[in-house]
Amino acid sequence: QLQASGGGLVQAGGSLRLSCAASGRTFSRYSMGWFRQAPGKEREFVAAINWSGGSTYYEDSVKGRFTISRDKAKNTVYLQMDSLKPEDTAVYYCAADYSPTGSLRRRVIDYDYWGQGTQVTVSS
Repeated sequence: QLQASGGGLVQAGGSLRLSCAASGRTFSRYSMGWFRQAPGKEREFVAAINWSGGSTYYEDSVKGRFTISRDKAKNTVYLQMDSLKPEDTAVYYCAADYSPTGSLRRRVIDYDYWGQGTQVTVSS
């Protein structure tokens, strides 16, 4: 129900835009998040946006470089990643958290639906 795409290989300093398309149901009252998992590491929070798109929340390491947004008409969430660094290399996952109050959370366990992941590799 969540399909992530847009990953690839990019040089350090470059940009990528990830997309997460939802299908099969509406996620109108869901906060949407992006997480990533590098080899041998736990899955970690990257960014989240509430159902209205009015609030966002970022992990400190990506603040000022990544931007999360959503297009409610297209039922799609985006992660614009600029000034990429080798340490950003990971599989990126999108996820949905039922949150009608608009709260933003960062724990993996809080998210109800997950996409399949898309690989992002940043070369130095």
